[in-house]
Amino acid sequence: MKKVACVGILVADAIVKEVVEFPKKGQGTAVNSISMHNGGNAMTASINLTKLGTKAYILGMTGNDMFGEFLKSTLKEKGVDISEFAPYDEIPQKGVDITGLKKSDKAQTSTSVLMVDKTGERSYFHCKGANAVFSEKDIDYDIIKKCDMVFVTGSFLMDTFDGEETMKFLKKCKDMGKTTFLDVCWDSAGRWAEVLDMSMPYIDFLMPSIDEAREIAKKDDPDKIADVFLSKGAKNIIIKLGSEGSYLRKNGEKEGKVFKSYKVDNIVDTVGAGDSFCSGFLAAFSRGKSLEECMVFANAVGSFCVSAEGATNGIKT
Repeated sequence: MKKVACVGILVADAIVKEVVEFPKKGQGTAVNSISMHNGGNAMTASINLTKLGTKAYILGMTGNDMFGEFLKSTLKEKGVDISEFAPYDEIPQKGVDITGLKKSDKAQTSTSVLMVDKTGERSYFHCKGANAVFSEKDIDYDIIKKCDMVFVTGSFLMDTFDGEETMKFLKKCKDMGKTTFLDVCWDSAGRWAEVLDMSMPYIDFLMPSIDEAREIAKKDDPDKIADVFLSKGAKNIIIKLGSEGSYLRKNGEKEGKVFKSYKVDNIVDTVGAGDSFCSGFLAAFSRGKSLEECMVFANAVGSFCVSAEGATNGIKT
């Protein structure tokens, strides 16, 4: 089975439920619960992949604070490989640090406060924190060498790594013979294609949501969006369509195909649904499944995610 390196953002999520209205200044509003969860695209993917039986490594950065320790302990608890030291038979120098999880003294751990309404939809405040200072120089290529697949996720929220550094990293991965995957977050700065286009020739699978894809491509229809991405060098296009399912346009094909979503009777919240979809696709791909089988499995994993609170709690083994 193929191994996956998840490169990108880690976030401590404080989830507030159920938010009916925002309190007026100087006042408070009672809610049912406030709970801490792991979040961030790369962390979510690494935990989900581990649950799904795929060997996953994480490469990212936290701050030197309580939120960082919370995320680190969660990764260990979930079985994600964050080995502090390399096995002696792989690196001659005893005790060489090859952990993919770096710690910054210059920025706090990235944190979000998510407000979930009674339908499960969310709004949130987000502090980029250490994700914004994570750079290509922080990546340990000894870990990349171990992996067959590289998933960059959280683009547009990594101020230093976005753009030229992402391109440089993905090019190195392709030179090393790796299969590359990339997912993005909402770009509140509105840079979109300006930041991402330079990396397109080194992306084997581009995996944005439909809203993000429309902003990047400046088109509305999935087929037209895929035309734009393919013309810029991306090899295969996957677009998450939310409740409508997902779209696949394979390299060399003129039209894409929509894969319908599964019906979920009780949606608890939608936190991490897109990341879980990607996790399902990567897990199936790591087992050598066809792209069509990967899409079906990805939809299934995404549906499990929304059936429980948090980004990873609903994922089954």
